[in-house]
Amino acid sequence: MIEIIGLHKSFGKNHVLRGVNLLINTGESLAIIGRSGCGKSVLLKHIVGLLIPDDGVVKVDGEIISEIEKKDLYKIRRKFGFLFQGAALFDSMTVYENVSLPLVENNTGFSKSEIDDAVSEKLELVGLPGTQKLKPAELSGGMKKRVGLARALITNPEYVLYDEPTTGLDPVMSDAIDDLIKELNEKLNVTSIIVTHDMFSVKNTAEKISMMHEGKIYFTGTPQQILESEDPIIKKFIQRTGF
Repeated sequence: MIEIIGLHKSFGKNHVLRGVNLLINTGESLAIIGRSGCGKSVLLKHIVGLLIPDDGVVKVDGEIISEIEKKDLYKIRRKFGFLFQGAALFDSMTVYENVSLPLVENNTGFSKSEIDDAVSEKLELVGLPGTQKLKPAELSGGMKKRVGLARALITNPEYVLYDEPTTGLDPVMSDAIDDLIKELNEKLNVTSIIVTHDMFSVKNTAEKISMMHEGKIYFTGTPQQILESEDPIIKKFIQRTGF
């Protein structure tokens, strides 16, 4: 479970997070939505301890991550998998090297054959078996996202964070990524946190939605509740997304 309590963050004079309160229950699939620049990605970085709040706390399984020692923070981070917006693959590395990187860099103690098996398993899981030797330049945008997701899953995380998973993809591939996220959530029973402005993706993948507005959580509910809301701010956002 993740608890975010009174979270504030400023960058110079730009007060981005202005008292965010949010509870993310274990095993649920939550989408965080809002207009560009509202602080969605900044919130994600606080959840994994990449940013330190100016005020307020983030608790992961009861531990305040901004107050623990660095070695304990690294242990907490191993509970997370992160799919970056652009997949963030290393161009000079093969698919195998990209996917296996977290196991190699974190000195997990796995043997070469165990790493081989783990990479094969995760690539199979995301629908890309046999692609270990390919380079990112040989992959389509959707395939890169899938490789990035395989890397996010390689450590068998409890939480998977998705930063704009369908950005830059055509509608067919966006639907395929949405289906994959939903399938993985059901198969692996992970807690999924999806930051997006794509309401079609939200409807397909999320059980619950939290909408950010002016640096705070403005609304939390089901996809159906947000689509049926008569709140003028919510309605304006929905209309702007073209949903």
